[in-house]
Amino acid sequence: MKKLLLIFVLQGYMMASVLLNLEIKGVNIPVIFQKDSRLPLRNIELIFKDSGYLASNEAGVASLSAKLLSEGTKKDGSIEFAKELEDRALSFHIDIGRETFVISLSGLSSEFDFGLQKIKELLQDPNYTKESFKKVQTQQLGKILQKQNSFDYIAANNLRAILFPNTPLANPELGTLESVKAITLEQLREFIDSHLHLNNLIVVVGGDFEKESLLNSLKSLLEILTIKDVPTIKKFEANSNPSKKIVYKDTDQAYIYFGAPFNMEVNSSKRAFAKVASFILGSSGFGSRLMEEIRVKRGLAYSAYSRLVINKTNSYLSGYLQTKLQSANEAQEVVKEVVKSFVKDGVTQKELNEAKDFFLGSEPLRGETLAQKLHRDFKEYYDGLGLGYHKKELKEIKDMKLEDLNSFIKSHPEIVNLSFSIVTKKDN
Repeated sequence: MKKLLLIFVLQGYMMASVLLNLEIKGVNIPVIFQKDSRLPLRNIELIFKDSGYLASNEAGVASLSAKLLSEGTKKDGSIEFAKELEDRALSFHIDIGRETFVISLSGLSSEFDFGLQKIKELLQDPNYTKESFKKVQTQQLGKILQKQNSFDYIAANNLRAILFPNTPLANPELGTLESVKAITLEQLREFIDSHLHLNNLIVVVGGDFEKESLLNSLKSLLEILTIKDVPTIKKFEANSNPSKKIVYKDTDQAYIYFGAPFNMEVNSSKRAFAKVASFILGSSGFGSRLMEEIRVKRGLAYSAYSRLVINKTNSYLSGYLQTKLQSANEAQEVVKEVVKSFVKDGVTQKELNEAKDFFLGSEPLRGETLAQKLHRDFKEYYDGLGLGYHKKELKEIKDMKLEDLNSFIKSHPEIVNLSFSIVTKKDN
C-alpha cells in the first residue's frame, strides 16, 4: 500500500509534457511544458529555428554571434552580468547548433523571475561594444589555433566538406583563422537582430511552474521581441560521388572518417527501421558489424563507429576509426566491404533480437531526468513527429519483422557510395 501511495504522490507532482500556445502580437508561440514539482527547480530554453550556423554562409559568424550575446548587457558588462546570476545560483547559457540558436536558464524557483528579467535586459541591451567583440574574436581565434592540432577535428571537417561541398555544412563551425579575422561587429549584430524573433521561436519549459503564472512570465519576457521573416534553412543533399581527401600530419595513427548519402526525411514513417539498422551496422559498440569486422576479426582498430544522421537540413551516414598507419588502406577496404554486404544481405534474426533487447531495455532510461525528457520532447516536436513519438517508436521496434527491416536496408543502396577523409603520415 505504501508503494502504491508513493507512486500516486509522485505522479501528482510530475506530468507528461503538454503543448501550450502562447499568443503575442498575433503570433502563436509553441510552448512545450512539463510540470515537475518534486524539487523547487525550473528551467527554460528559448529555441530559435533556422538560426544555427547553417543559417550563414560566412564561416564563424553564427558561432561568434552566440558568444557575443553571452557577454551580458552593455550596462552591466560581462563580469557583472554573470556575477548577478551566479550569486543567485542561476545557470545561464547561450548555445548554437546547426539549425538552432538557444538561450537557456535554470535554477531555483525562488530566483527564476530574476533570471528571466536578466534575459529580458540582455535582449534589450546587448553588449555590442568594440571591447566585447574583440574579446570573443580573440577567444575564437585561440580555439581555432588549438583545433589545428586535433586530427579528429581536421578529418571530421574535411568529411563534411566532401559530402556537402559549397554549402554552409562544408564550413568549420568555429570558422577559419581567415574568416574570423575578417568578421566585423556589425555582421554579428546583424545576425542576431535578423534571427531572434517571435515567429521562429519555440519555448521549452520544465519544473516547478504553475501553468498560468508561467504563461504570464513568458509573455512579459517575450513581448520585447519583434516579428520578422527568417529564411528557412534548406535541406542539403549529400554528395553521391565517392571521393577521398588525405591530409598529411606528423601522427602515429591514421584518422579515418567516412560518410555517404542517406536519403530520408526527418519525419519519415521509417525512422524506427533506420534506428535499428544504424545500431546493427555501427552504433552499438561491441557486437556491431563494423566493430566485429574491423577490431575483433582483424585487429585493425581499437574502435570503429558509424551512425545514420537524420536532421531537417541533412541526412547521411557518418563513421570513423583510428588505425595503424600501415593498416589505413586495409581498414578502408573493410569498411567498404561491410557496408556493401550490409545492404546486399541485410541482417540476421539474432542481430535484430539483440537490437530489440537493447532498445526495449535501455530506451526508457533515456528519459529519467527532466532535462532528458524535455530534450526528447523538443526533438519530437521539432522533427514533426508529435509529442510521445518515442512510445510509438518502441512499439514499432518491438513488432519489427526481419523481412521488413532487410527490405528497408536494401532500399538504401546509396550508403555504399562512401567518401573518406583521412589524416595520416606521409611515407618517407
